[in-house]
Amino acid sequence: MLIKNAIVCDVEGEREVDVLLENGLIAAIGKDLSSEEVLDAKGAYLLPCLVDLNVRLKDAQLNSKNIKAIAKEAKKGGVGHIVLNADSTPAIDDEVVLEFAQNSLKSIDDVAIDLMLNTLKEDMTLSNIAILLKKGVIAPYMSTIAKNNLAIKIAEYVQMYGVTLFCKAEDNSLISSGVMLDGDVSSRLGLAGIPELSEVLHVSRMIEIARYFDIKILFKSIASPRSIELIAKAKEEGVAVSCEVSLHHLTQCDEACEGFNTTAKLNPPLASKDDMHDLRRALKSGLIDTLTILHQPNSPVNKEVAFFDAAYGCEALSDALPLYYTKLVKSGLLTMRELLKMTVQNPANHIALQAGKIAVGQRADLILFDTSKSYRVNNPQSLYNGETLVGEVRTI
Repeated sequence: MLIKNAIVCDVEGEREVDVLLENGLIAAIGKDLSSEEVLDAKGAYLLPCLVDLNVRLKDAQLNSKNIKAIAKEAKKGGVGHIVLNADSTPAIDDEVVLEFAQNSLKSIDDVAIDLMLNTLKEDMTLSNIAILLKKGVIAPYMSTIAKNNLAIKIAEYVQMYGVTLFCKAEDNSLISSGVMLDGDVSSRLGLAGIPELSEVLHVSRMIEIARYFDIKILFKSIASPRSIELIAKAKEEGVAVSCEVSLHHLTQCDEACEGFNTTAKLNPPLASKDDMHDLRRALKSGLIDTLTILHQPNSPVNKEVAFFDAAYGCEALSDALPLYYTKLVKSGLLTMRELLKMTVQNPANHIALQAGKIAVGQRADLILFDTSKSYRVNNPQSLYNGETLVGEVRTI
């Protein structure tokens, strides 16, 4: 197939060239190419599929139906590769559950889905990290509710296998009773708050563990500007730590929880308005490495309840690329090239993949993105319900 009249864009920038695809690979890039099958892109972007390392299944239930649903939503949103969050029931912390999950993935062929392992069992003992990594889990996940002795053992496994540790910085004693950020809005609503310190304390702790063991850590869905400062300073000192931030925390603040809006009850909680603006400045300054759409879908029965009882999360995966484009590129915060670096190349690097470049010989994991089209979000479980987004994803 020959794709003509596209704006080809990857992490190296934009160019107007034709792209020839053969047998699932990019066979040629240039002008005046020919093929019996021609697709006229009509000025749409030709982009590499997005990669998201932080996707949760509906109600965190690990089953074949939910996996198929998540693949369908990812494809619609322009996401071609996802890593399922370790926050699932059952959790991927033993061989039986892993085998079940891997069998459920066999019927998915249009979206790549990888699994992360939960290094901590429910009783706070270690899972069999070595066996699960050998059997195909892409990365180990650890919440910092783990005590120091366990965190050190996990770091030793990460060092041994040369993988990236996906780390959620949180303090069990500080998050247990809170339901949103501790601040003026939580006080006004009479809701128990989670202090920003819950994250910052453990980012600092895990940076030192990364430094000592010389391991790679990706801090998942960071919400505090202070955490980003700590991570940036550690990177300057040669520590292999990286920062992931969700689109929601760059575009929404805790004021979205007004009126006890459970759609805005997220994990981690939305930051204050001032911190949201600081996060946007950090994005503009290049201090954020990876972006996630932080898809945490729930059944209405788990969201349409009192705020305190509502499940954490909102839906966004099926609108991923239009959301990123509308909120970050069209607004001038990022260029398309910068967006692709943070949503394709950098996340792929964390799972030992090469992605983000459209070049001869590469797999044709590509999408067309037509920015002349727009649509209105119609999803009560979305933070962006009722908003108009720019861009239409077309699979090739």
